Amino acid sequence: CEILSSLPLQMSLYFNVYFFPFWWLITVAILFLKYPVLSDYYKFILVTIMILVSLTELIRLYLGYVGNLLEKVPELAGFWLLTLLPQLPIILFLLFNEGLKIHSLERAVHIIFAAFLSFQAAAAFFTLRRMVNTLAARFRLTEFHRLQEQRPVPGAPSLATGS
Repeated sequence: CEILSSLPLQMSLYFNVYFFPFWWLITVAILFLKYPVLSDYYKFILVTIMILVSLTELIRLYLGYVGNLLEKVPELAGFWLLTLLPQLPIILFLLFNEGLKIHSLERAVHIIFAAFLSFQAAAAFFTLRRMVNTLAARFRLTEFHRLQEQRPVPGAPSLATGS
């Protein structure tokens, strides 16, 4: 029974759980300060992004913990997809869009968060690949042993010969 969980991924998830509230507070505080000088569509975009990131991050971290620690492929795949699709592009948008009037502290926390997401996407991919390959090999071995048990042994009496 080989352990398939990834220690680097788990450590990254652990630190991300503590970093996310810090990131959220810094981002909301700076959004509150720069809100009056933003254009209307950037105001709408930033509020929508904060709501989306907050909800997605809670689900993403839960799926990462369950998928990695309990070695569950669907949960880890969900974590990987939530990392790649909504989270990483949103953080990159917040990091590189100059129309948002990015503050230096905000840029720093976005860089750290983007580094977490990038590392977790890569680590989850390799962990997921290892889990799927191992589970597929276990399935093939189980099927092989089941077929071996069903095959008649040469020289043994069988029902077809009437012995």
